[in-house]
Amino acid sequence: MGAYILRRLLLMIPTLVGIMLINFTLTQFVPGGPIEQIIAKLEGEGDVLQGITGGGDGGTGQNYGGDERYLGARGLPPEFIAELEKQFGFDKPAWQRFLTMMWNYLRFDFGESYFRSISVVDLVIEKMPVSITLGLWSTLLAYFISIPLGIRKAVKDGSKFDTWTSGAIIVGYAIPGFLFAVLLIVLFAGGSYWRIFPLRGLVSDDWESLSMIGKVADYFWHITLPIVASTISSFATLTLLTKNSFLDEINKQYVLTAKAKGLTEGRVLYGHVFRNAMLIVIAGFPGLFLAVLFGGGLLIETIFSLDGLGRLGYEAAVARDYPVVFGTLYVFGLLGLLVGLLSDLMYVFVDPRIDFERRAG
Repeated sequence: MGAYILRRLLLMIPTLVGIMLINFTLTQFVPGGPIEQIIAKLEGEGDVLQGITGGGDGGTGQNYGGDERYLGARGLPPEFIAELEKQFGFDKPAWQRFLTMMWNYLRFDFGESYFRSISVVDLVIEKMPVSITLGLWSTLLAYFISIPLGIRKAVKDGSKFDTWTSGAIIVGYAIPGFLFAVLLIVLFAGGSYWRIFPLRGLVSDDWESLSMIGKVADYFWHITLPIVASTISSFATLTLLTKNSFLDEINKQYVLTAKAKGLTEGRVLYGHVFRNAMLIVIAGFPGLFLAVLFGGGLLIETIFSLDGLGRLGYEAAVARDYPVVFGTLYVFGLLGLLVGLLSDLMYVFVDPRIDFERRAG
């Protein structure tokens, strides 16, 4: 098993470099980079622009033509454009910038945000609690509901219970998370009916002054609606996965043999079927957590005014804040690869009969 883990770890290096290289190459062809963003702001501030350019010729008889590489740079002196390029590192060729970036990232040096005057690491740490809250609690809630419900549906396959719960699951799966979030706000956050839960934020403004029990209660009071909204799609998928996995195991020969020996249904179900059927469900926990953590957070965070990694990534992409974009991409890509390895290890933990090293050989 040690050799398999080592191979997987070594394979992560070229995979991660490939991910970064593809995205870095694509950004070279995307218009509206950080320098263009600054130029656009300066062009929109006439007084500032006049002060920089000297009012056209500034009484000196000079008329700066700007840099033809940047749309909207007319009127800005080439020296100013060159200084911006040097400040952002664009005075170097693309290949050199990529190698420098990867060398820094290998040492987990992600630099500072172009526009926020804060390091990328501090920025991610600042936004992480919101995303961890959504990812962790949504995943746990999905498992605590889906596994018992999926087992019950498998046992009662074809019954009225199975039929109406399947209908409810299909409806839940068909409703987008953000639309369900709006519905929850309308019903329970003072939209049109009841004002039971708060509309925005992770905690109340007076959270620091609350007692320990009060802080915990306030925290769960605020996260209830966002968690329910972000859980609905994963809950439906996981329930059907659990049901189908149990149905597949229930129809196998060893289950019939166990029943023929006189074992009770509960002993057969939880003593024999459960371990095999739950293999794929339990092993998928890390992947589902990562998907909820980084995949569907933007709209939920926006609707409930939560400042997490989803909004951070979106705002950085719009502003062309490349250190934040590439830094978070590197971290998320590395986490994704590590979670893939962790999922394989969980397969082995749940069922020691699985030997990835022998299969690889």
